[in-house]
Amino acid sequence: MAVQDFLLASLVLSCLAASSYGTSFSSLPATLIVSASTKQGQVLKAGEDKITVTWSLNTSLPAGTDSAYKTVKLKLCYAPVSQKDRGWRKTEDDLEKDKTCQHKIVAQPYSPSNNSFTWTVQKDVPTATYFIRAYVHNSADEEIAYGQTTDVHKTTNLFKIKAISGRHVSRYCLCLLLCFLYCVFVWILLLGEEEI
Repeated sequence: MAVQDFLLASLVLSCLAASSYGTSFSSLPATLIVSASTKQGQVLKAGEDKITVTWSLNTSLPAGTDSAYKTVKLKLCYAPVSQKDRGWRKTEDDLEKDKTCQHKIVAQPYSPSNNSFTWTVQKDVPTATYFIRAYVHNSADEEIAYGQTTDVHKTTNLFKIKAISGRHVSRYCLCLLLCFLYCVFVWILLLGEEEI
């Protein structure tokens, strides 16, 4: 009886463990061809520069490959060089745990060709090296395919984004404030000497 209870409990736990594991990236077919207006090594400024992304279904695939495709979600993804020693950007095969693609660009209804979107790099994007990935979702909003602007090893067609640094603006403001306070202080001293 104890053996049967143990086997039943093991079966239930293994089923729960299997169902808690989300979609794995390695199980997704690369069916989209994705390109971007960026060039290898190009440096873009957050809050200023724009990226135009185009994507389409790989025409060499059999007809009907995209029958379950409903939505395409574009994401800005960290390249391996910007993930090193940064656990909060770590790549995981389980897409629910994956931290590679944290920045959403756009979600659009799926169309097999002539897709394009121009995105202004958001001001909150940190300095790093990136690529763009498109995830295809089905009607249940599950990832079922993908495409990306880089190769499988994530070493080609990478670009950099330089984040906005508010330090230079705050330094000028502080300098102006100190100059103003100094002028006020000197003016008060001069007024005080005239009264004596």
